[in-house]
Amino acid sequence: MKTIVTTAGRTNDLFVQKAKEIASELTLPYVRRQKKSMQKLQQEQQANVLVVSKERLELYVYGSTSPFFFHPNSAAFRMKRILNGEKDLLLEALNLQEGDRFLDTTAGLCSDSILASFAVGEKGVVDACEKDAMIAFVVERELKSYETESMELQESMRRIHIIQQDAVDYLKEMEANSYDVVYMDPMFEEVIEESSNFQTLREAGVHESLSNEWVEEAKRVAKKRVVLKAHFRSPLFDKYQFKQLTRLTSKFHYGIIDI
Repeated sequence: MKTIVTTAGRTNDLFVQKAKEIASELTLPYVRRQKKSMQKLQQEQQANVLVVSKERLELYVYGSTSPFFFHPNSAAFRMKRILNGEKDLLLEALNLQEGDRFLDTTAGLCSDSILASFAVGEKGVVDACEKDAMIAFVVERELKSYETESMELQESMRRIHIIQQDAVDYLKEMEANSYDVVYMDPMFEEVIEESSNFQTLREAGVHESLSNEWVEEAKRVAKKRVVLKAHFRSPLFDKYQFKQLTRLTSKFHYGIIDI
């Protein structure tokens, strides 16, 4: 399915020009909005639609009227808790140190990568793989421009580097021990109702099941630890021999493999 670029329903010359520049950058067609509804535009063009508005970039997957857009999501309130001295179970599972190199093989909205970036600090490295080109573009652009009153959150976002590539392909290109920690958060086999805000990501992105090759390459590339996030009933923990960190109050758990 092709993708076109347009503007919000109400716009001005500045955002028309911005939309044209983004279309040129992505080698995608720019289409004038002409006050058409999203549904009509999708049907006429038989395409996904990337909307350039004053507030943000929005990606409408063909057939959907709910947009995918970037927001730090849970990272925002989790960061507040961390700054208040509270523990974060992801950071406990990752056990990152300042200056570490971290690879997120399932970037998505980068909520977890944001916290990892905070943990490794300015001297660390946070790379995140996203296979879908449009998701990668939207997230990378917004990570660099999203503004918040929390400087810790904003600086953590700015340090993340998005790699638009299949995670396994990228891992296979890396030398052994290239990263201290490799992280994987494949889309849950069971939908968690409390996470309904991720439905648009589920519709828009590329979701692949964890495989032997994925896990083995992650273990080869990781110097210290491989961490998996999955539904608490997931068979992936046992199948790939992750030590499951149980949480009685949560529907997802972390699993670790120490190298």
